[in-house]
Amino acid sequence: MIKIIENQSEIAAGTRGSSLGIGALKVVSQTAKDGYFGKYPSIQIEHENDLLNHPTDFSFAKRIDGLVKVYNRTAEVIKDVYVRDLFPLVLSGDHACAGGTIAGIKSAFPNQRIGVIWIDAHADIHTPYTTPSGNVHGMPLATALGEDNLEARVNNISKETKGHWESLKNIGGISPKVNAEDIVYISVRDTEKPEDDYISKHQIKNYTVNEVRSKGIQLIVGEIFDRLKDCDLLYVSFDVDSMDCILVSKGTGTPVENGLSADEAKGFMKHFAKEKKVKCIEFVEINPCLDDKVNRMAEAAYDILKVVTTEIENR
Repeated sequence: MIKIIENQSEIAAGTRGSSLGIGALKVVSQTAKDGYFGKYPSIQIEHENDLLNHPTDFSFAKRIDGLVKVYNRTAEVIKDVYVRDLFPLVLSGDHACAGGTIAGIKSAFPNQRIGVIWIDAHADIHTPYTTPSGNVHGMPLATALGEDNLEARVNNISKETKGHWESLKNIGGISPKVNAEDIVYISVRDTEKPEDDYISKHQIKNYTVNEVRSKGIQLIVGEIFDRLKDCDLLYVSFDVDSMDCILVSKGTGTPVENGLSADEAKGFMKHFAKEKKVKCIEFVEINPCLDDKVNRMAEAAYDILKVVTTEIENR
């Protein structure tokens, strides 16, 4: 059975409003009168969004002190969902939340190898040592990898920042939680040099939008499953900014043009939801405050969410 995990944390983003993304999805459901959110048990993770009302002491990892708390709570909730033999369908605010989700998966399955399918405009593999912005929603994969990327270091961080960063990497007492070779990107197209260098060094595969359209979704899905065939389980992280902000909506914190269409995103997510090795799916970064088409981003994401739910139930 599916359990919906609601994580409204948005303390790691550069713009405000992603905490309202879950509510925007519920508005779509309520308008459709389909009762979606009444069909499944759900739990809300306590957030630290009040920190946004105060200055942060951590310029290269903004509000990382609160994020450590969110990661610990998220990991415990995710682990408990697996203890109850449920499927965690995670709806989150900013993409930093994914690091806590992965920590929970690893805590539940400490001896299993986790493959990560990251559908996003961004690589999210920065660290406090490399970040140009200090926004930790650009770092969740680095926390899962236990990575500092000191080879690309541009920032000198404080002792306090380092301590919190070490805590993030070691949530659940296991680091690393995933291997670089077990990560696959789809639609990543907005990166910085430290990320590019790391991706190149570790030969992390990114399926560009052009490649999606030249090869087709079904062929690429097959290649991804083959690439990750040695993984025991798979986690899919779907950032709505993977979709083209002109074709779909700018209702996300960091919109980027030349992305997937809504139908292409839905096609990928439908295939992944069918796969029994996929043990967790997460939706992130819906921001209705930035939506230039009323609530269009939530509408597009909700359409995909319903397809995902149906495929999980039919497995």
